[in-house]
Parts: sequence; structure tokens; C-alpha cells
Amino acid sequence: MAPNYRSTRIACYAAYIVQAITVNLPPLLFVIFRDQFGVTYEELGRLVLLNFVTQLTVDFLSGWFCDRLGMRFAAVLAHICCVVGLVSLGVLPRVLTGSPYAALMISSIIYALGSGFLEVIISPTIESLPSSGKSASMSILHSFYCWGQAGVVLLSTLFLLAFGSEIWYLLPLVWAVLPLCNLFLFLRVPLIPPLPPEQTASLRDLFTSRTILLAFAVMVGAGASELSMSQWASMLAERGLGLTKTWGDVLGPCLFAVLMGLTRVLGPLLYRRFRLETALLFASAFCVVCYALTVFSKIPLLSLAGCALTGAAVALMWPATISLAAERVPNGGTRMFALLAAFGDIGCSLGPWLTGLVSDLTQHNETLLTYAAETGLTAEQLGLKSGLAAAGIFPILMILCLLLLKQRRTV
Repeated sequence: MAPNYRSTRIACYAAYIVQAITVNLPPLLFVIFRDQFGVTYEELGRLVLLNFVTQLTVDFLSGWFCDRLGMRFAAVLAHICCVVGLVSLGVLPRVLTGSPYAALMISSIIYALGSGFLEVIISPTIESLPSSGKSASMSILHSFYCWGQAGVVLLSTLFLLAFGSEIWYLLPLVWAVLPLCNLFLFLRVPLIPPLPPEQTASLRDLFTSRTILLAFAVMVGAGASELSMSQWASMLAERGLGLTKTWGDVLGPCLFAVLMGLTRVLGPLLYRRFRLETALLFASAFCVVCYALTVFSKIPLLSLAGCALTGAAVALMWPATISLAAERVPNGGTRMFALLAAFGDIGCSLGPWLTGLVSDLTQHNETLLTYAAETGLTAEQLGLKSGLAAAGIFPILMILCLLLLKQRRTV
């Protein structure tokens, strides 16, 4: 009797919600960190950079790790790291009172280790399960990241509204319950063993394939395009557009996540009519438009609409690129998925950090500050918009890579 993989899918879906918690909860607390601990914009961006550099390191090592210790061991270890990291985020800043930023960095490293393992192992796990539509399955899997992001934003915002920002440290402790529960689920669910290393493409094969190299470049752009906006959406809505924290979080990152999730659920309809490369081109061009609307519109409501619509624009980028690589190189194995995640995390690291860096530099440039005063913008508003304008280069670079990729139908 064939095993029933329904529980495996549920565990994978929950794992993506766990990853959404570790990625999206800290940015919701950026304003609190800035107000209570005096953290600068560049330091906030550095926290995001540290998170994804840690994930990047895990991505490069996890192919070897998973091949030798197994996917189940890696999944359980990932959830343990997420639990410990989230608990540390709530506890350490109250323990290391003399250096709260160091406490934030330590916590970021721990939960980023777990997030990195989840990113590598969950996609190939879903790809290995019996399914009539691999691209559709991958898109639905990634939609759960969006539902997790929306849930984290909405429930965390309601928590802070009801109980006040003074007890923000309880939030990570509450959210740590989900990875703790999913840990036990992964101890029991049936898994399909990955291809043995000798039957998968070697590193040399992957790095000499022009198609895969272009896919790596697209993943950089996908990660940067998504995270630059989602990580700074809360700050943009509150400090850049003058909304309250509650409405800023709901209309910024929460709506961003909802639109991204809906687009990923509906994505399989696009795959029936267009090649994956064409769908990615449409998404990248739409993303450029959304960034431009967010940055250059003088009407706050339109800027907020651009921010939210970016969620729809970036929705297909990550899962469609993974599906495209798996379609072109079916023997890529865990190693290929790990490298795709690694290059995606390079983008996830560079984009938000670049946004924070340009924002800080803008706010210390006298010429630009004079321009801000003449146009009725505050220094923070100009800084945040300038940072996002810099990040807008990533979807443009994606378009260039996808045009080259579209010309290559074979590896």
C-alpha cells in the first residue's frame, strides 16, 4: 500500500509559515528597536543582512549536510533552531541590557540557521512527492509563506495594539509555539529519499550551465525585489507615509503578503497559458512599475498601493524560478535547490541592506535634505523612498537575465 503523503504536505506548509515568522516578525519590531534601543537605520538593515548571510552560509553547506545526515534530521534541527532563536529574541535583549543590539544579532543568527535549513529542504521535499503539476505544487507551497507573513503581521499588530509595545518581548515567545509543534510532526511524516549524490548533477555541471547561472542571477533579483519592499514596508507606512503603526502594518506588509499569497494560489492558471520564463518577465516588469509608484508618487495612498501591489508582482518570482530550474535540470538534486536558495538569499541580504544604507546616506546629505524641505518631505520620508528607489534596480536586472534565459530552451 502506497504511503499517504498528506501529513508530509501539511508539515511542509507549516514549515513555510515558520519561515515567515522568522523573516517577518523582526521588521515589525524595527520601530520599537529604534525607539527603545536607539538602533540606526543601517543597523536595522544590518540585522536583515545578518539574517540572510547566515541563511546563505547554511544554503551552501546544507547540500553536503542533508546528503549525509538525511532530510528528516535537517528538518528537525531547523525547527529546533527556530524555537531557540525566537525565544532568544524575546529574552536576550532583557538580559543583555548593556548591549541590546548584540542580543538582537545573536537571536538573528540562531533563528536564521533554522530558516536556512527550511528553505533548502522543503522545496525538494514537495518536488519529490507524487503530483500531476509540479509548478502548481511549488506555487501553492510558497503561498503558505505569504499566509504566514500576513498572519504574523496581523496578529502581531493586534497584540501590540491590545497590550502595548512595552511587552513586545512576549510576541517571539508566543510565535515559538508553532515551530515547536511542527518539530514533532516532522519526526513522524513519511519522506521520499532524495536522489543519491552520484546520480545528481555535480557542482561543476551546475556552474558551467549557462541556464543555471542565469537562474541563479534571477534568484538574486527575486530575493532582493521581494525583501527590500516587505522588510521596509512597515517602516515606510509609519514613518514615510505618516500612518499609525496599526494601520501601517495592516495596509503595508499585511496587504503585501495577502496579495502575494493570492497570486501564488492563482499562479498555476498563468502556467497553463505562458512559459515560466514569460510569466517571470511579466512579473518583473510589473514589479518595476510598483516600485516606481511607491517611490515617486506624491499621494500617500498611491505610494501605499504601490507597496502592496509589489506583493503580487514578486509572488511568482521565487517559486517559478525554482520550478524552471527543476524542469531544465531534473537531476539537480538537493545541491541545486541549496544553491538556488543561496543565490536567493544573496538578494534577500543585499536588497534590504542597500535600502537601509541608502536611506541613512540620504538623510546625512545636505543637498538632498534641502531638496526634501523644498518638496515638503521629511528627512526620513526622503531617505526611505531613496532606499527603495535604489532597490528598484533588482527587478530591472531580472528582466535582462530573463530575456537571455528565454532564448535558451535547453541546458
